[in-house]
Amino acid sequence: MAKSRIAIVLTSHGKLGDTGKETGFHYEELTTPWYVFADDGAEITLGSIEGGEPPADPSSLPDDEAKRPESVRRFLKDPKAVKALNNTVPVAKLAAKDFDAVYLPGGHGCMWDMPDNDALSRLVSEIYEKGGVVGAVCHGPAGLLGARLSDGTPFVKDRLINSFTDEEERKAEKDRIVPFLLETQLRGLGARFDGGKPFERHVCREGRVVTGQNPASAEGVAHGMLMALHALKQQAAE
Repeated sequence: MAKSRIAIVLTSHGKLGDTGKETGFHYEELTTPWYVFADDGAEITLGSIEGGEPPADPSSLPDDEAKRPESVRRFLKDPKAVKALNNTVPVAKLAAKDFDAVYLPGGHGCMWDMPDNDALSRLVSEIYEKGGVVGAVCHGPAGLLGARLSDGTPFVKDRLINSFTDEEERKAEKDRIVPFLLETQLRGLGARFDGGKPFERHVCREGRVVTGQNPASAEGVAHGMLMALHALKQQAAE
C-alpha cells in the first residue's frame, strides 16, 4: 500500500492575549501523533500558519527533561523532526491534492490565528471533500471553525465534534483571556458536541473526522485517523 500523506498544521501565534505571557502550539499534541503516524510509515509534512519556526507553549515543555512525555524527548533528539519544526511550510503553500489527511494539534495560540485563516479553512474542507481524513485535538478544532463545504455549509455543522471544553477553559483560568470559548463556538455552528470529563482522555470519531479533547487525547486522535486512512485504502483495494 502507498504511504499515507499527512499534513500537520501548527499555530504561529505566540502571545496569550494581553497577559504578557507566551503561548503557541502544545508539544505533546504534536509529538505523540507525529510518531503514531511516522511509525506507521506515513509521509509527514509539517506546516504552520505563517511558516518557519512556530512558537511553543512553554507550559508544554517542562525544563526538567524527566517530566517531558516520552514522545517529546524522542522528537527533540530526532534531527529530521527538529529540522521540520524549525522550517515549517506556510499553510498557504500546502495543497490539498498532496495529502490524504490533515491534523491540527492544539495549544492556546490556535484560538487567535486559526479560525479566520482562509488557507487553512480551504485545506481542511478540500482534503475532506476529496475523500481525505481530518483530525484535530484540544484547541486545534479552532482551525475547523472557518472551514466551509463547497455548498457553503460550515464544516462542523451536524458533525460529531470534540475539543477543549468550556469547563476545562474555566478550570485552566483562561476563559477570560481567550477571544472566545471553543466549545460554545462549535455548538453555535451546529456541531454535535460531545465532551468528556475535564482533562481526561476523550476522542470522537465519525467517519473521516476525528477530534479529541485535550493532550491526553492526542494519541487516540492519531490512532483514529490511521484507522480511517486504513479503511479508505482497504475500500480502494477492493
